[in-house]
Amino acid sequence: MEEEGKGGDVVTGVEQYWWWAAASAAQLGWGIFAFRKGHAGDSSLMPFKAFSVASLFVGASACAATASLRASGIHSVGDMKVVGANIRTGLGVRPREGK
Repeated sequence: MEEEGKGGDVVTGVEQYWWWAAASAAQLGWGIFAFRKGHAGDSSLMPFKAFSVASLFVGASACAATASLRASGIHSVGDMKVVGANIRTGLGVRPREGK
């Protein structure tokens, strides 16, 4: 997979989506920091704080998944179906029947 970037240079998938991985690492680090810090301040804000820490972990995993999918060349649901069919064929499983 190669795409032509601005200026005519060729950019590969891994080089193009490195910032997704960086965002995932930053969110994960921030989530771990907030989790280890624990409760501080008014107890009425505790549900909001717990939700925000959980959101950081979910966001980090979503960024990591997006980075790995895009870097491997999967950009649409059709690409994912092709990969799934190739895995099934490689394992020797019969193809699924269409409706």
